[in-house]
Amino acid sequence: MTPRPILSSLRRHKIAAFLIVLEIALAFAIVSNAVYLVMGRLQRMDIRSGIDERDLVTLQISSAGKAGVPAAEADLAALRAIPGVQAAAAVNSLPFTDSSWNSGFAKTPDPNATPYPVTIYLGSRDLLPTLGVKILAGRGFSSDQYTDLTPATMLSSFFKPTQVIVSQAYAEQLWPGGNAVGKLLYVQKAQGQVVGVMSNIVRPQLSDSGTDPANFYAAILPFRVGPNLGASYVLRTAPAARERVLKAAVAKLQAMHPTQTVTKQATLSQMRRDYFRDDRSMAWLLVSTILALLGVTAIGIVGLASFWVQQRTRQIGVRRALGARRVDILRYFQTENFLLATVGIALGCAAAIGINVWLMAHYAVPRLPIVYLPIGAVALWLLGQLAVLGPALRAARVPPTTAMRAA
Repeated sequence: MTPRPILSSLRRHKIAAFLIVLEIALAFAIVSNAVYLVMGRLQRMDIRSGIDERDLVTLQISSAGKAGVPAAEADLAALRAIPGVQAAAAVNSLPFTDSSWNSGFAKTPDPNATPYPVTIYLGSRDLLPTLGVKILAGRGFSSDQYTDLTPATMLSSFFKPTQVIVSQAYAEQLWPGGNAVGKLLYVQKAQGQVVGVMSNIVRPQLSDSGTDPANFYAAILPFRVGPNLGASYVLRTAPAARERVLKAAVAKLQAMHPTQTVTKQATLSQMRRDYFRDDRSMAWLLVSTILALLGVTAIGIVGLASFWVQQRTRQIGVRRALGARRVDILRYFQTENFLLATVGIALGCAAAIGINVWLMAHYAVPRLPIVYLPIGAVALWLLGQLAVLGPALRAARVPPTTAMRAA
């Protein structure tokens, strides 16, 4: 079927044609960006933490004056005695929290050298096996290499690391394709040697992109911390025993420290759910918006197509009387819708890019991948064909005699 009669008919229905094109263009522009944002949220929520979340619980007690490393070691000894606890450690921070210790290491002692940002994890000797983090190259810290960190020695010690364990992603950033073990890192005028490379562990505070390698830029220093520096206790247990172990741990700490309160208690799985609560809400909001826009677009196409069928009753009857088959009438309306959708999609592509540029400038949203445009085009074409199918079938069923009498 040639498009000339269709274009001629559309010129006689400019307003209706314009409304369909505008509706499709707006739907395409908004839906393309919304789907991209939803996929970004889903990728972020699906990020692998690098720790055994299902096996871990954590709790924290309020800081109380001299409740430093010795108090933490006593607490950990009592917590390890709880039935079901497989391992326990103190740590300064954990994934999926709003608190992190951040620094930056340089590869040269030059004071003007660019530091590479990194999250610093500190903890007791059993931290890595408790979390389920593996040493991939080199070794871990030996017992005699750990130092107790106190508020008084924090600045002088923290910025003078002698040995460092870095994550695989951080090692790859610093020495792409190379061996990080044995390399030197510098912070201010102090240096530390990389003694091990561990499996990736996610930073407490994630970037907006779930695929950003910087989410795994982490390092561990051989410093023990206590409650007076905000340390938390993390316990490893069987998934089925988490709630029971957590309740027993809270009771144990309350009995040992009657003047202190347990300020935080949660499973790591629950911490993950809480951390991504806003992402889930945003994803559902965007999905609802997408479905609403697609629904409105489909209803608009159905309504205008039905209106055109009524307005073209005589035209349909003439075509049937001249020998047009039902499939020809059906193909006419489908082709007409395809042409309108194509114009709308072309305008929608420009609008989608414009919206994305605006989002990039004002909300630091990443660039819209070009692949979303052809996928969106196919989706709108299919939606248009499905929406026009009902009115087109009704038009194809109009007998020539009935159409002529109606005229």
